[in-house]
Amino acid sequence: MRIREATEADWPGIWSFLRVILAAGETYTIDPALPEEQARSWWMRRPPGRTFVALDDGQVLGSAKLVPNLDGGGAHVANASFIVDPGAAGRGVGRALGEHVLAAAAAEGYRAMQFNAVVETNTAAVALWRSLGFTVLATVPEAFRHPRHGLVGLHIMYRPLTG
Repeated sequence: MRIREATEADWPGIWSFLRVILAAGETYTIDPALPEEQARSWWMRRPPGRTFVALDDGQVLGSAKLVPNLDGGGAHVANASFIVDPGAAGRGVGRALGEHVLAAAAAEGYRAMQFNAVVETNTAAVALWRSLGFTVLATVPEAFRHPRHGLVGLHIMYRPLTG
C-alpha cells in the first residue's frame, strides 16, 4: 500500500466509495444525498488543507483529508476525516492513513488533532483512534440521527501532536 497526496485524477476512485459511505448515513454529519460536485469540494481540499489517498496497484483503497480544525487563533489544531472502501475493510488502510495524517499534521506544525464528531456507534473507528492515542473528551448525547440505531452520541476526540 502506498499513501500520497490526492490528485484530481483520483476523484473517480474516491467517489466510487465515498458516495456509498455518505448514502449509508451512518458515519458523517453531512447530507447523505450530497451531490458529487459538492462532495468533491468538501473532500478534495485546497491549501492549507490536504487530501491523501491510499493505493494498491493503482486502486484507491481509502482517502483522508487534513485541515485546520478552526480558523485564526484555533488554526494550530488539526482536524481530519477518513474513508476506506468497504471492500478494503480489515486490511489496515484506516490505520495506515491515520498514522500518515498524524505524521503530516505534526510535520506541518499542528500542535494537536481534534475530531469534532465521531459517531459513537462507529466502534471500529473509535477503537482505531483510541489505539492511535486519541481520548474521548466528551460525548454529545443524541447528537446524531443514525438510520438504524436512532439518536446516538457524537464523540469529541483529541490527541496532542507535540511532547
